[in-house]
Amino acid sequence: MTAIASQFNGVSVVTKANVYFDGNVVSHTLLMPEGAKKTLGLIRPGSFHFGTDASELMEIVDGSCRVSLDGSSEVRTYSAGSSFTVPAKSGFTIEVPSGLCQYICSFLP
Repeated sequence: MTAIASQFNGVSVVTKANVYFDGNVVSHTLLMPEGAKKTLGLIRPGSFHFGTDASELMEIVDGSCRVSLDGSSEVRTYSAGSSFTVPAKSGFTIEVPSGLCQYICSFLP
């Protein structure tokens, strides 16, 4: 398993935040030098559903969450240092029981 990045160098940052669910999920977009896009964000306690256009790799930087992918009844717990992938044209429900969950979302080709 690859270590989760603690820093990105040489990127452009979109200054306007992506704000979802009345501010309970907030992220900023990073534009990587090679053209890839990532978001860095945090999720407050609660349960939230997201749809996906592209496949996504979600890496948990801090905190923990419970995740169920659309079409599955399985709920898995992820904590700092772990990750999960969400298929394109799908979705997932993410629940943060307490504290904050910080993440990196990479949009996959």
